[in-house]
Amino acid sequence: MIRLDKYLGESGVFSRSEATRAIRSGRVAVNGEVVRDASAKIDETTAAVTVDGQTVRWTKYKYVMLNKPADVVSTTDDTPKSVMKLFPPEFTRLGMFPCGRLDIDTVGLLLVTNDGPTAHELLSPKHHREKTYGFECLPLTMDMKKKLEEGVELSDFTSKPCTVQLDDATHGKITVTEGKYHQIKRMFHAVGSEITFLERLTFAGLTLDKKLARGEWRELTEDEIKILTKG
Repeated sequence: MIRLDKYLGESGVFSRSEATRAIRSGRVAVNGEVVRDASAKIDETTAAVTVDGQTVRWTKYKYVMLNKPADVVSTTDDTPKSVMKLFPPEFTRLGMFPCGRLDIDTVGLLLVTNDGPTAHELLSPKHHREKTYGFECLPLTMDMKKKLEEGVELSDFTSKPCTVQLDDATHGKITVTEGKYHQIKRMFHAVGSEITFLERLTFAGLTLDKKLARGEWRELTEDEIKILTKG
């Protein structure tokens, strides 16, 4: 059982104080009956809660897919360029954070959640979660492609074997299982090329929704959540 104002707050609809005002003004119904007591206890797993006639669902964790634009930083820090500025204030109250990081000029799929345990597992090197990026680069030869796929020795580590698909000498896709700082850019530089554009297309079984414009987001579907949390 959970207090009604807490239910609404944790659903991301209101802050607790906003929820209290909405409840007292008669905007909230539980199982079809208007409830004006913010402290009323409800069963969060079965109660049908509506605000202004719109259904509100409570979940312990929230998962969001963002099509990250360039020039925003994958951080929760309160800075003008924080990726969290793209979301409503409720996301901060819910403890939402980006799962991993994309460079400031890298665009595409970014998972934002408040599920710490799942995020930790998704980012753990031992689980080898695949990530696919579309890229544009300075001309890449077949010899360079082979070196990338076999693993590249960098100053602090050697990249694991990966897969590179070329559309032509300057466009393609690369699938890696690591996510070290500037890794793909450093790999290309090490073999004699340079990345000029990078977009993450997949992450841990998720695929970027092509309907999302840069900077747009949506909540994950139940099937997508199952993909992430299946272990």
